[in-house]
Amino acid sequence: MYKMTDDEFEQAVQEALDSIPQRFIDSLDNVGIALQDEPDVEQLGDADLGTQDRDSGELLGLYEGIALTERGQDYGEPGDMPDIITIFKGPHERCFDTREEVVEEIRKTVVHEIGHYYGLDEDQLAGMGYD
Repeated sequence: MYKMTDDEFEQAVQEALDSIPQRFIDSLDNVGIALQDEPDVEQLGDADLGTQDRDSGELLGLYEGIALTERGQDYGEPGDMPDIITIFKGPHERCFDTREEVVEEIRKTVVHEIGHYYGLDEDQLAGMGYD
């Protein structure tokens, strides 16, 4: 278990975002990135839609929204809520033993959840090494 400060966690998420090619970041539309200590009960209920640690089953990240591939013509009307990608600090800390492992898994989680925005499913993301 490796404990991070909130600043370290925020920096690791920002570094993960910075590692993604700019064209993919520029194409994110109506998506917010949230940092949270722990998933809440509702998020845990949606755990099958998020990134989970293989060994513990802990929820590391979650994409909540409508994938780009599923958006219809009416998407973006006033009142549409933004998609949210949430990265969870506590589960990353509990699942990995070193700072390097935590930072790498945060990077994988961020890429995994952005992949869901682009319409990639769990099997496709796993095939690319982001499971």
